[in-house]
Amino acid sequence: MLKRLVAILLLAAAFAAECAAENADSTATEPEKKGIIARVINYFSESNRSYPTKKFDFSIIGGPHYSSDSKFGVGIMGAGLYHADGDTLTPVSQVSVYFDATTAAHFKVGVGGTHIFPGDTRRLTYDVNFSRIATKFWGIGYEECRVDANESKYKYFNTQVRVDYRWRIGNHFYAGPLAAINYIKGQDFEKPWLWHGEPSHSFNAGAGFIIEYDSRDNMSSAFHGTFLRLEQQFNPRFLGNRQAFSRTSAHASHYSPLWRGAILAATADCAFTYGNTPWGLLSTFGGSNNMRGYFEGRYRDKSAITACVELRQHIWHRNGIAIWGGAGTVFSRFSDITSRSVLPNYGIGYRWEFKQRVNVRVDLGFGRSTTGFIFSINEAF
Repeated sequence: MLKRLVAILLLAAAFAAECAAENADSTATEPEKKGIIARVINYFSESNRSYPTKKFDFSIIGGPHYSSDSKFGVGIMGAGLYHADGDTLTPVSQVSVYFDATTAAHFKVGVGGTHIFPGDTRRLTYDVNFSRIATKFWGIGYEECRVDANESKYKYFNTQVRVDYRWRIGNHFYAGPLAAINYIKGQDFEKPWLWHGEPSHSFNAGAGFIIEYDSRDNMSSAFHGTFLRLEQQFNPRFLGNRQAFSRTSAHASHYSPLWRGAILAATADCAFTYGNTPWGLLSTFGGSNNMRGYFEGRYRDKSAITACVELRQHIWHRNGIAIWGGAGTVFSRFSDITSRSVLPNYGIGYRWEFKQRVNVRVDLGFGRSTTGFIFSINEAF
C-alpha cells in the first residue's frame, strides 16, 4: 500500500507541473514575485524546454524517494547536457553529479558521464563513486540464493573508479581500452559461513578493451537503433590483485518505433567471470536497471544472463507509461541452468520527461516471490 501511495504522490506532482505549464501558456498575467512552491513548479514545468544558445544545459532534480531495497531516502542529482566545442551535429554529451542517502543506511556519492568529441570521432565514459551500504546476503549460487532462510545482514564499503576511451573505427563502430579500480570491504556479517571463507575485503585493479556498435539516435532515451557492446577485462596478480580473475561481458539492445508514440525496446546481457573472482565482483542482477523487482545482489554467481522486452508508450504532453517482461539466471557452469533456475521478471512503469529525452521513471517490478519499487532517472536501458 505504501508503495502505491508514493507512486501516486509522484504522479500527482508531475501532473501539477504539467497543468501549471499549460495554464501559464494560455493565461497572460503581469510579472509578479513567485513564492518558493511556485518557483519549484515553474522549474519543473520548463525543465524540458530547449535552449539552443545555451552551451551547457544544467539542471538539478532531487527529493524523497522509496525503493524496496533501500527504503526511504533523499537523493539529489545535477545533470548537464552539452555539445563538445559547440558541435551540435554530434550526439549530446552528458555529465551527472549524484548524492543519495536512505533510512536503510545506504549512502552513495559520485560523478559520471560520457563526453563525445567533435564529429563523434572519440568517446570517453567515466564513473567515480563511493558507497556505504547496509544490505543483505543470501549466499553464492542459485541453490543458496533461492533459500529465504539464508537472508542475512551485512555492511560493505565500495570505492569504484572506471574509465573507458573509444575511437570510431568505422560507421557506428567504436573500440578502445578500459581501466577499473575497486576496493570492497565487508563487515558485520550476520551469517559469515555464507561467504565460504572468502576474504572480507579486496582491492581489484583491471584493464581490458571494449568493442561497440552504436546506431541509436539518443543514448539516454533511444527511439530507434541498435547498441552492441563486448567488454573484456583482466585482473592479473601483477596489478596488485590478491585474487586474479577475468571478466567477459556482452550487451545488446534494439529500439523500434511501432505506432505513434510507441517504442519497442529489447535488451540482453551476459557476464562471465573466470578464475578466483572476489565475492563482491561476482555476476549478479536486480535493482533499478536489470531484473527490476529483485533485491539487488540477492542472486550472484560466476556468471549471469538476463533478457528483457519493454513497450514504451507516450500518453500526453510529458507523460508516458512502460510495461516489460523478461527473465534471468545465475550459474557457475552452463550445465547448472535448469528451467527452475530461470527467474521471471515483469512490471509496469510511469515516465515523465524531465528534460528533452531524459525521463524520470517510476517502476513497479515483479519476480518470483518478490516485488520492487523504483524511482530513478533515465530509462533502464
